[in-house]
Amino acid sequence: MQHLRIDSHFDGGNIEVLAADDPADIRLRIKADAKAGFLQWFNFEVLAPRGTHLKLIFENAADISFKGGWKNYRAVASDDGEIWLRTATSFEAKLLTIEHTTTAELTRFAYFAPYSLDRHHNLVAKLCTDERVKMLPTGTTPDGRALHVLAAGKSDAPRHCWIIARQHPGETMAEWFMEGLTEALLDPANPVARKLLDRARLYLVPNMNPDGSARGHLRANAVGTNLNREWNAPDAERSPEVAHVRALMEESGVDFFLDIHGDEIMPYLFIAGAEGAEAYDDRHRDLAVRFKQLMLEATPEFQTQYGYPVTPAGKANLGIATNWVANTFDCLAYTLEMPFKDNLTLPDAVRGWSPERSKKLGADILGPLLGMLDHLR
Repeated sequence: MQHLRIDSHFDGGNIEVLAADDPADIRLRIKADAKAGFLQWFNFEVLAPRGTHLKLIFENAADISFKGGWKNYRAVASDDGEIWLRTATSFEAKLLTIEHTTTAELTRFAYFAPYSLDRHHNLVAKLCTDERVKMLPTGTTPDGRALHVLAAGKSDAPRHCWIIARQHPGETMAEWFMEGLTEALLDPANPVARKLLDRARLYLVPNMNPDGSARGHLRANAVGTNLNREWNAPDAERSPEVAHVRALMEESGVDFFLDIHGDEIMPYLFIAGAEGAEAYDDRHRDLAVRFKQLMLEATPEFQTQYGYPVTPAGKANLGIATNWVANTFDCLAYTLEMPFKDNLTLPDAVRGWSPERSKKLGADILGPLLGMLDHLR
């Protein structure tokens, strides 16, 4: 076998190679997040001649953070880093196995289609060319990276709406969502976006965790912190990302909040609310009913039958962003979850849930948001 090589030494890469002498028996391990026990994200490339049948075996697949994550799961593969298709994947005897016959010299494999920091920076740069967008001042991450928070729309608008993404860096579908949302939002031919920007100021955080994204983490930042458990008391050393965004929220106020995520186990698109927060009352409940109905009308991808169990009243974990925001600002707040697998409400056997579907969902969210503006307060 000539020039077989496996590499993950790039932005967002994650894999440990145990043996790669035989393309039909490549042995791998997924690396855990640094200073944290989270483990599930992988992202690597294989250099091998066209037509090579690869059998990639993950020896620590049973140690993943979300034990149901491999059920009916198929990894994604790409020849060009742009088009990601599902490939044969199985989980048996505590081993995850990917089988794939190469059609190019270089093939990328990943848990979900990656969203690189280069692409993130290009997205932010493009947004900042629009005169309706302003970059807000923030501090830096533990690794010294910039945390990008952008505001779009009139500064004196009556409604202030926040949408954040990728607190968990391995949930890359969240930033694909933000790319789709921002493209639609700034499209001058989009009447919904034009009206929305005339009536509301939108605050957007495309990537809450750039350190974890660069390091190939699943859930943690550079110092091993799960940011979505820090919102009630962020620490300048452990979770400065949350502290920076919270400070801006307290300055602007919040009338509507969405936190964009991906779920490793559930093959559905759904939202999770703040029913357990003390501030949650009949007004919140009425707003939730309206928002869910608008979402159902906006996209057939959405459903309300499957989701997380509702937290009992007064039992909310205020370390979670949605709960803290709802409780602090007495506003409608939701976590939106997309699948790592496929969306069984509208399955796609070739791509499963994909960057394209994530982007389309981001664009589709503008209609429900506009429809909520008159009812938020």
